[in-house]
Amino acid sequence: MSIQHNLNSIASQLPEQVTLVAVSKTKPVSDLMEAYNAGQRIFGENKIQEMADKYQEMPKDIKWHMIGHVQTNKVKYMAEFVDLIHGVDSFKLLKEINKQAKKHDRVINCLLQIKIADELSKFGMTSDEAATILQSDAFSQLQHVCVTGIMGMATFTDNNTQIKDEFSELKNSFDHLKQFQNTNSQLQTISMGMSGDYKLAITCGSTMVRVGSRIFGARNYSI
Repeated sequence: MSIQHNLNSIASQLPEQVTLVAVSKTKPVSDLMEAYNAGQRIFGENKIQEMADKYQEMPKDIKWHMIGHVQTNKVKYMAEFVDLIHGVDSFKLLKEINKQAKKHDRVINCLLQIKIADELSKFGMTSDEAATILQSDAFSQLQHVCVTGIMGMATFTDNNTQIKDEFSELKNSFDHLKQFQNTNSQLQTISMGMSGDYKLAITCGSTMVRVGSRIFGARNYSI
């Protein structure tokens, strides 16, 4: 099946309130352009340098989402153009994003990453830690970031009951954190669900899904 066919098939199944992020990491620009020509405008990358290279080469109406783990010393390379940073897992990172966004006179939208998976390899903060940040005076002074929601990654398992429980936990965190909205925190997005579990995520309240292999096919990590 073509990328266009895959994309149209998935998009046609999504509820109106759910945003599709086409996860294009490791894929060549030619593949992304096929998705672009089919109407896709939101692409997700997990390496900042790869995303920056693609940004330079591709049309400028694309919204680029950074979906991978972010190191503070790399923020400066995407601050000029990134539309949404999914994996904000510390206040230190928020401060750095704010610092770099200020240099470009921008406000960068961010999602706080909540750790819901039963895996040590997954990043993220607790819901309580997120609440502490959103209520802090230090956060209220960050004028160049806006927390627009939260993100979470479920455990890599075939146990759908466990995945559903983790997604439901993230939805509960979102409902709890919404009470702390302010000028720079306007929670609207729950980013959860990938190629293997996005349908389940949507039933649990996801408003943004990150789908890669079901659009672009399997990845070749050897290149």
